[in-house]
Amino acid sequence: MDLKEIQALIKFVAKSGAQEVSLETEDFKINIKTASEGSDQPTIIQAVAPQAAMPVAPAPAPAAAPAPAAPAAEAPAEDNSNYIEVKSPMIGTFYRSPSPDQDAFVKVGSEIKPGDVLCIVEAMKLFNEIESEVSGKIVKVLVDDQSPIEYDQPLFLVDPS
Repeated sequence: MDLKEIQALIKFVAKSGAQEVSLETEDFKINIKTASEGSDQPTIIQAVAPQAAMPVAPAPAPAAAPAPAAPAAEAPAEDNSNYIEVKSPMIGTFYRSPSPDQDAFVKVGSEIKPGDVLCIVEAMKLFNEIESEVSGKIVKVLVDDQSPIEYDQPLFLVDPS
């Protein structure tokens, strides 16, 4: 179900006068609750996409796989402790550049200072420039271009030194 279908469903529910509608399929579950007449309560929409179970594949060498994985998992946790995470202030779509034919605002190794534009987050057809609140050097970009992001999701790692 795409955004237009969800919006049409919301309008239909609002016009029908129903108080609550729940719809569940294999891919998602959506609950729409509307306020009763005369009430100043807002419409509440809750959508949940269930996590798909990862298929289990037999490992060719089960004893060898856990040994290298454990040290690799510990190393990034130690390295990232010195860095500042720049987090998303909103839900939307992450864009690294102002348009597809232009360079990214920042790249790994870019020096930033407070007020520098790091990326754009599109939310409800509005393009919001996300500015840096810290100074330092971009160490890692944590999100792919044109990916959906959540509120408070880490976007960049910055070395403040």
